[in-house]
Amino acid sequence: MIIDPPLARSPAAPDTRPIGVFDSGVGGLTVLRALAARFPHESFLYLGDTARVPYGTKSARTVERYTIQVASVLEAHEVKALVVACNTASALGLAALRAHTALPALGVIQPGCRAALSATRSGRIGVIGTRTTIASGAYRHSLFLMQPKVTVADAPCPLFVPLAEEGWTDHPASHLIIEESLAPLKQHDIDALILGCTHYPVLKQAIGKVMGPEIALVDSAHAVADDLADLMPEVVRPTFEDAQQQLRYLVTDEADRFTEVARRFLHGFPIERAEMVDL
Repeated sequence: MIIDPPLARSPAAPDTRPIGVFDSGVGGLTVLRALAARFPHESFLYLGDTARVPYGTKSARTVERYTIQVASVLEAHEVKALVVACNTASALGLAALRAHTALPALGVIQPGCRAALSATRSGRIGVIGTRTTIASGAYRHSLFLMQPKVTVADAPCPLFVPLAEEGWTDHPASHLIIEESLAPLKQHDIDALILGCTHYPVLKQAIGKVMGPEIALVDSAHAVADDLADLMPEVVRPTFEDAQQQLRYLVTDEADRFTEVARRFLHGFPIERAEMVDL
């Protein structure tokens, strides 16, 4: 009896479509920067909802609606995956987004929690973010699901966003604001601190000076890149190995201001001028 050999499984064709990344404004560019560095042959389409920034002061229902609207614009531009590079939208809109779209959709909260649990030695973790993100309890909930014995202390730091956007990374006033904002956390003897807003990595050095060298500062951007790598190539098919990376930027308002601030957040990655889109 002759048995035919099993058919060889042909590799999936490369997918040259860009990966969509979005935030309420410029903060998500810190995530884009990490993704672009990790995947130098992938192209990315970034959308900042600058007409309705900040999301951190909006209700859960509003953030959910905004998240789906922004993602729909990226889907219309034929992206192959979505990265919600906004802590507030990840906390309040990601579940609704996943129910709305067939595309793979990643947030920043669970990757940040996993990174913090890897960084902590004592199990005492701090979280800082916008008022809405902290009030949502999303980080607490995710951390407790992953490690029920963890201790979590959190604090809203709403003034960090304007400091980051103005480039006041080493200003005496910034040090005072950061010190005052973080004072409650220093009473909890934490050894890892999640930077629960994508603006905050811009202030990482200043935050580190206040918290001290023994505190691990957790930026979820690199953990998000790890999650995206885990989805390749079975869920998110990569492009050609020698493809030239393209970065494109969309905004809903204030293109000039966005471009000015973006150059500080991108640290050398190219941006000429963002394009305006309507939602």
